Amino acid sequence: MRRRAALTAALSALALPRLARAGAQVEEPLADSVRSALSSAIANAAPPKPKFTDIEARLAYLRWLGAMSEKMKKRIAEAQTRIEFLETIWYESARSGLEPALVLGLVQVESGFRKYAISTAGARGYMQVMPFWAKLIGNGDAAHLFHMQTNLRFGCVILRHYLDRENGDLFMALGRFNGSRGRPEYPGAVLACRRQWLMPGEK
Repeated sequence: MRRRAALTAALSALALPRLARAGAQVEEPLADSVRSALSSAIANAAPPKPKFTDIEARLAYLRWLGAMSEKMKKRIAEAQTRIEFLETIWYESARSGLEPALVLGLVQVESGFRKYAISTAGARGYMQVMPFWAKLIGNGDAAHLFHMQTNLRFGCVILRHYLDRENGDLFMALGRFNGSRGRPEYPGAVLACRRQWLMPGEK
């Protein structure tokens, strides 16, 4: 009886989203272009396949995809999920003018690559997006923030928005993303993790 109760409790714990240690973005007015970019994310089931103007660019992308997939095996075990995650990271970071290694470092710090992570502040998903951003989806359902592309697009667009607000100052933008603007701990952690996701020769 005790063994059955312990097994039931363990299975229940596995089914629940695990808490993440994240801060909290602050709700603020948004430009129409930012609002539109966030709102459109929910309509996309998967990232568009990238198109390249030359073979070298395509080969560089495939090398990146292969290298990152190998590094991520212990974090996201299922191969198809891992590739779709990386394709989305690449697409959404490029779309927002961000470096993929930076976005991967941020995801590592925010959620540990856990899709259903929830912080004590209520932030959700890979990039720990606060529920108030769900108002921009249309129906306000914060559960949509667990949708992979929605979460990654929101996270990338929000970080781009904060970079613009901070005139390109990455340190301050990362602090704003985490709700700890001006403090060094969070930017330092993200930038340290970023280095793990650089390709050989990148700095």
